[in-house]
Amino acid sequence: MKRDSMKQDRQDREDKDKALREHVLYLLDGGGAHAKFDEVVADIPPKLLGQKPAGLPHSLWMLLEHLRIAQWDILEFSRSPKHASPKWPEGYWPKTDAPPSPTAWNASIKKFRQDLKAMQHLVEDPKTDLYAKIPWGDGQTVLREALLLADHNAYHLGQMLDVRRLVGAWPEK
Repeated sequence: MKRDSMKQDRQDREDKDKALREHVLYLLDGGGAHAKFDEVVADIPPKLLGQKPAGLPHSLWMLLEHLRIAQWDILEFSRSPKHASPKWPEGYWPKTDAPPSPTAWNASIKKFRQDLKAMQHLVEDPKTDLYAKIPWGDGQTVLREALLLADHNAYHLGQMLDVRRLVGAWPEK
């Protein structure tokens, strides 16, 4: 009887761990009420990528690059003790309002997707202890970093959507 109870407890823990990982992956993917990355960055005329709407401090390019840089920083901090974060705040924003070349926008999108996938794999991996303190941090866990990333991405994707609306690059449905 005791062995069955222990086996059930272990199964319950595994089920809860799996459910938590699925919830975090859902958030990282832009689930729920959040805008999805691929929808927000799709089909934008290149001439609008560097425009800042009146009263707003950022262009679409600036927001995309900020998302990419911050996501890369959170990912690398989560998995490497050798990672050094950029200087705040200037290291987290591009130097220009518009992409420096026609290919820079697409390259930034590709890198964002790669790093997001890497964070998703880290969360997905049952060998990753989501609750263990990251040894080179000051109290952070992979769970906390993944939730921070999901929250940060959702916030700035919402800003990008607003910028798209204001520069006339969001399809009204």
